[in-house]
Amino acid sequence: MQWIDWLIVVIPVAFVLWLAVYSRRYVRGVADFLAAGRVAGRYVISVGDLEAGLGLYTLVMWSEVRYKTGYALLFWENMVFPLTIIMALTGYCVYRYRETKALSVGQFMEIRYSRPFRIFASIFRAAGDTLTNAIGPAVAANFFIYYLGLPHKLAVWGLSVPMFSIVMIIGLSMAVLVMWMGGRISLLITDSIQGLMSYPIFVIITVYVLSTYSWGGEMAPVMMDRASGESFLNPFDIEQLRDFNLFALAVTVLSRILNRASWFGNDTSGAGRNPHEQKMAGVLGAWRNGFATMMILLVAITVITVMSHENFASKAREIRQQLSHEVIAEIVPDVALREQIKMEVEKIPEQHHRIGVDVPLSQHLNLDTPYIDAVSTAVGQDGAGNFITQKFRVMYHQMMLAVSFRQILPAGMLGIFCLLMVMFMISTDTSRIFNCSSTILQDIIMPMRRTAMSPEQHVLWLRMSSVMVAAFFFVFSQFFVQIDYILMFTTIMAGVWLGGAGPVMIFGLYSRFGNTVGAFGSMIVGSGISILGIIFQRNWADGIYPYIDRMGWTSTCDTFLRTLSSPLSPYLAWQMDAVKFPINSTEIFGMALVGGLAAYVGGSLLTFRKPYNLDRMLHRGKYSIDGEKRIKSAWTWKSTMGKLIGITPEYTRGDRVIAWAMFGYTFIYQIVLSFLAVLIWNFIEPWPAHWWSYYFLINSVIIGGVIGVISTVWFMIGGVLDIRQLFRDLAARVDNPLDDGRVEGHVSLMDRAALGADADDED
Repeated sequence: MQWIDWLIVVIPVAFVLWLAVYSRRYVRGVADFLAAGRVAGRYVISVGDLEAGLGLYTLVMWSEVRYKTGYALLFWENMVFPLTIIMALTGYCVYRYRETKALSVGQFMEIRYSRPFRIFASIFRAAGDTLTNAIGPAVAANFFIYYLGLPHKLAVWGLSVPMFSIVMIIGLSMAVLVMWMGGRISLLITDSIQGLMSYPIFVIITVYVLSTYSWGGEMAPVMMDRASGESFLNPFDIEQLRDFNLFALAVTVLSRILNRASWFGNDTSGAGRNPHEQKMAGVLGAWRNGFATMMILLVAITVITVMSHENFASKAREIRQQLSHEVIAEIVPDVALREQIKMEVEKIPEQHHRIGVDVPLSQHLNLDTPYIDAVSTAVGQDGAGNFITQKFRVMYHQMMLAVSFRQILPAGMLGIFCLLMVMFMISTDTSRIFNCSSTILQDIIMPMRRTAMSPEQHVLWLRMSSVMVAAFFFVFSQFFVQIDYILMFTTIMAGVWLGGAGPVMIFGLYSRFGNTVGAFGSMIVGSGISILGIIFQRNWADGIYPYIDRMGWTSTCDTFLRTLSSPLSPYLAWQMDAVKFPINSTEIFGMALVGGLAAYVGGSLLTFRKPYNLDRMLHRGKYSIDGEKRIKSAWTWKSTMGKLIGITPEYTRGDRVIAWAMFGYTFIYQIVLSFLAVLIWNFIEPWPAHWWSYYFLINSVIIGGVIGVISTVWFMIGGVLDIRQLFRDLAARVDNPLDDGRVEGHVSLMDRAALGADADDED
């Protein structure tokens, strides 16, 4: 990068870090540090969640997935999007969780279930959260090494220091600085400011890609050039896609429903100034993405186009050669073997794939296959060799975005894209580390203490726990080896918590029959299945498969797996593989979800004694405090229609406009026109491939661009106004020292002080 690129990066990042330091003055107590004093408005929450939710590794992850599977599955994802909208409009889980006033999921679990379960479940959450998110700083460090072309080793005072460690220390230090200053306040402010700065960057990158590469002449032809059953565009021709298919989509739908509330508690879910404002932040979340979604789409299509189209054959070989050499230098410590692999890779000539003339590309035979085969041939196909091949394949696809954009972006654009990635890294690292650390302190350590701490001591411990988690992330990344797609890795790791957490949260918020026995059963069964899956995946190539092969059981196991998966073939295709565990992460996660749900319902019904007092937990009726009362409306046809999309008497006229606009766009345009009409048309007369290219151009790029322009202006104005209001509300807020997450007799100390004798009333 040139000096102008570095200025583009350094100045905005320095401003963000200054804001974090400035926010420290507003921290007066535990609720400020954990939930921004519960005074945040809808726009500051929504824009901040956009930045924290995207993340550097999220962009890398989806680029990796789309490079392997294209965009055909996006059509079927139209079935998922309305579900998300319905949950947002109705405030599903969000409204009720905010009504509990819990500072953490653990506090909610102690109120709803018991203190032992709070500690037990929080151990699973801390483990799943930490293991899932530890990959974020590692992916970010690798991305910047590959994007900036940094050496893998750096000589410091005569010692060879890994560049990976240096970059990780820099990234984690910035994250710790932001967290240390103001906790959730500084996270919310910096994420919101970074989100506002990201909006124009999304527009710039989108315009650059569309003006540099031709949709009809380069992008669409490349995506249409795929083998039968593996289409990148036609959603009716994807039955041979292995890891990302309709079964994976079904698991996603089930997880969206069950795990809506599972990550609540240590994020912004309790930061809204009231339950309605929290709900509206979720409603706005469907509009806030603007150009972000389209930019992610076009970034991945750009990589596919450059790496596959004949017009860029020379550039593609240069990228693949550099990428292969850098990955080999990182994963192969033996010098002689490393040089042998490099020699094999350098023999691969420039590849000119002629679309419409040569055999279409596929997952097993494509322009990357010669590079992976060259490595496999050089290292051998025994247990150790297969393990190296697996590591090469993963890192090769994971870092393709970084090396590709380093080669194709001009000066200025290099800095803009780098700034976006730095902001993504800061927002992701800070939020993930903060969530992990607050779970450990609030829900594992604090419930086991016999004496309370002062607010000042409590905040200091929260700060120190963030430092310890950041240190763990650093140490973990030095030794852990990733051997699967990022999406698959995060799915199975998150399953340590999400495998059993969904029923615990959903039935805890909505049912009166759920109890502690069911909650324990859900965590043990659901999370246990995910943990077993992790063990098998990690030890398959270099341990489990070689043992099965030595015992002569390979053929028997293969027959068993094929028979077991045959009812759902071709979406499930389990068969023995020497490199990769036959059951992928999504399939394991699906088993965990079903197992956890069955254990919760079964355990609760078998041991049910009396209904739980939901009104007390949700502060309704006589249990209301702080003047937050739920308004009930009289029945009318108009109010009934409004309630179907979540409209309540709390809605202002503007809120109603937003809700009805979202409902109309989702169900009239996306469901009826973009999905059902197209689905029926294709059942009657299937579209040719090039029609699908027009469909995605119109639906994702043109319509998406119009919505992006509107939402960019809308959320930048709303975000600026909300940030100003946040500073005023924080300055005026009076802290309650009892609002620190402690629970006594299934009631928070804050509620017990406010409600008196009513706190112990039962139905």
